[in-house]
Amino acid sequence: MLISLFIIIAIVALFFTDYVSLGKIPHGERLERCRQSPNYRNGKFVNLEPVKMFTDSAKKQSMASIIWNFIFSSKKGLKPTEPVKAEPLDRNAVEQAVKEKKDIVVWFGHSSYLLVIDGKTVLVDPVLYSGSPVSFINRPFKGTSIYKPGNLPNINYLVITHDHYDHLDYKAVKKLKHKTGKVIMPLGVGSHLEYWGYEPDKLVELDWMESFHDGVSFTCTPAKHFSGRSFKRNKTLWASFILQVGDKCIFIGGDGGYGDHFKKIGEEFDIDLAFIENGQYSGRWAQIHTMPEELHKVMEDLDAKHYITVHHSKFALSQHDWWEPRKNEKFASEESGKDLITLQIGQITEIF
Repeated sequence: MLISLFIIIAIVALFFTDYVSLGKIPHGERLERCRQSPNYRNGKFVNLEPVKMFTDSAKKQSMASIIWNFIFSSKKGLKPTEPVKAEPLDRNAVEQAVKEKKDIVVWFGHSSYLLVIDGKTVLVDPVLYSGSPVSFINRPFKGTSIYKPGNLPNINYLVITHDHYDHLDYKAVKKLKHKTGKVIMPLGVGSHLEYWGYEPDKLVELDWMESFHDGVSFTCTPAKHFSGRSFKRNKTLWASFILQVGDKCIFIGGDGGYGDHFKKIGEEFDIDLAFIENGQYSGRWAQIHTMPEELHKVMEDLDAKHYITVHHSKFALSQHDWWEPRKNEKFASEESGKDLITLQIGQITEIF
């Protein structure tokens, strides 16, 4: 019965899906480059250490049961009862910061944010419409969907950390194409963007520990996660990034569970500001997202001067209370003794 109902739900969801938004997995020369990566084995990308998609307690259940429980379990506390406080984007102030080379960040909720660093604009994982291929699933919290591509300035660098729907929004990146310079992303992800109309010379795809230099420097660093926009997983790489501009160093964390890579990145780079994942965690998938009790370890290992946590306050993709990550970040800051910058959605915040 459960499996039959799951099949019906899947069929209904597929009916409402814009198939173009699924993207395209790597093929041809792009696939050949993926195959040359030391992180690509037996037809897919792998993590640096063995990772279980689901923990032992979850693995005792069928996939259909896990998805069923996620969709139909109690939603109490998962979403705010009132609209989330969010400030409209002051585009004039952003463009003034570009002219004056003032360093700022504007967070749009979840893992989407705009950086202005030394007069360069860097937009990270802009999910401005939906975190799902189906419009009625994973809707943004009320009050958080006021930001659209037309509100944004021209983008020098668009950074995509991986191809999950809550980080790579087809509709948003499609509308941003005309105002975007270079797109920085892990291996294989360019296949989606080229399919959606991006010119190949705009696309910069990097393997872990590869760098791109263009006045600013992006180094692709490891993450402990997975990828995929359909039933085929790990055909593209997932990553974090180090952005270096002059003497400033920023860690763009993406998604992922706790692992040794944080310590190695912290030892390799003198990080001024780190954006780290904090939200959508669960004991069911404890190895592919950072758990609350591990957040202070991430801060200690990266050893950055300042921290901003993201991946919360816009979508309910797990089953923790929507406000819980705010409590987690304060505790982690106190435990680690590290400085925490708390952002309000849409607010322009000066950094450095």
